[in-house]
Amino acid sequence: MSGDLLLMGVIVGVHGIRGEVKIKTFSESPDAIAAYGALRSKAGTEKFKFKRHRVAKGVLVAKLIGVNDRNAAEALRGTELYLPRASLPELSDAEEFYHADLVGLRAEQPDGTLLGSVIALQNFGGGDMVEIEPEGGGETLFVPFTHEAVPDVSIDEGRIVVVRPEEIE
Repeated sequence: MSGDLLLMGVIVGVHGIRGEVKIKTFSESPDAIAAYGALRSKAGTEKFKFKRHRVAKGVLVAKLIGVNDRNAAEALRGTELYLPRASLPELSDAEEFYHADLVGLRAEQPDGTLLGSVIALQNFGGGDMVEIEPEGGGETLFVPFTHEAVPDVSIDEGRIVVVRPEEIE
């Protein structure tokens, strides 16, 4: 993915018969993505504008302009929604970052030993997890994205420090 586009959500289902979609968002609050303007597909070939939206059960239920019935909404299931990075607010604090900024960073232990590189941030329902591809290959490692497990994130240095919980040693 281009560094100019950030994944903001994915259409995970439909709601009702009038073309509303359910969007799993990757913003701090589910309805925040509606404030940034039109979303687009990864390829940029489709644009999605909100007509109205509301939060229900942790997802954004939205009526998108031009999506007028359940069949049209169903056809969008699985569509990833992106925003140009320039549409998002500038970060004012060195401690702030977008999750996409973590992808590609080195993952190191506190003593500097290289674990691998960050390939994604995932959330399977129990909180954010950093997915790390081990140096030299093998099965990816998931580490809770908490201050205890990831005490240092340094975008400028291109690394995160990972304290591996005992159960995944």
